[in-house]
Amino acid sequence: MTTRILIIEDETTIAQLERDYFELNGFFADLCHTGNEGLHLALNEDYSLIVVDLQLPGMNGFELCRQIRKNKEVPILIVSAKNEEIDKIRAFNLGADDYITKPFSPSELVARAKAHLMRYKRLMGKQETVQNAEIHIRGLVIDKSARRVYVRNQEVVFTTREFNLLEFLASHPNRVFSKNELFERIWGMDSSGDIATVTVHVRKLREKLELDSSNPQYIETVWGAGYRFSI
Repeated sequence: MTTRILIIEDETTIAQLERDYFELNGFFADLCHTGNEGLHLALNEDYSLIVVDLQLPGMNGFELCRQIRKNKEVPILIVSAKNEEIDKIRAFNLGADDYITKPFSPSELVARAKAHLMRYKRLMGKQETVQNAEIHIRGLVIDKSARRVYVRNQEVVFTTREFNLLEFLASHPNRVFSKNELFERIWGMDSSGDIATVTVHVRKLREKLELDSSNPQYIETVWGAGYRFSI
């Protein structure tokens, strides 16, 4: 998928130069020349990175940066002729990720953009990993990394096998697993073993999870087939 970049720059020659270098490096770049138009595109389109000039018609780059950052976490690169330290500090305080002064090297601009995109992807990947490390289902929280379980805001202790079985079922919601399949996956043995232990462990899970273990809302029995974790 092509990476989309928005360039908000009122000087047509500079905007086209930036676009050409980005496109030579495999990006797709949209151009606009006023702050108001840039804000509309930034908030309503899906861009991976935004390049902003500070001296724009209508809304200036500082306010534009502030408005974008209020709504999105996309990397913002300032490219401006304003080279005073106070301008740079103000831009960073408003949420800019980088600041390049004119005249600038187009190759350096692209290189910095690539660096910010890589950093952003790593950050998003880490956040996704953290999110994926927890399962949240109707008052039940399973913390995979810490191996802790909270039921209706109260921590409940599970044995190793109980936790493994619960985590596995909750990670595959609405899918039916036979006792043999669960025995093989959780106990690591073939189906010729004593699969009655699966029934025992499911009963223990229900006792700890359910308000009424005789009428389970999490781990359901599918008669003649096995068990299913319901969401």
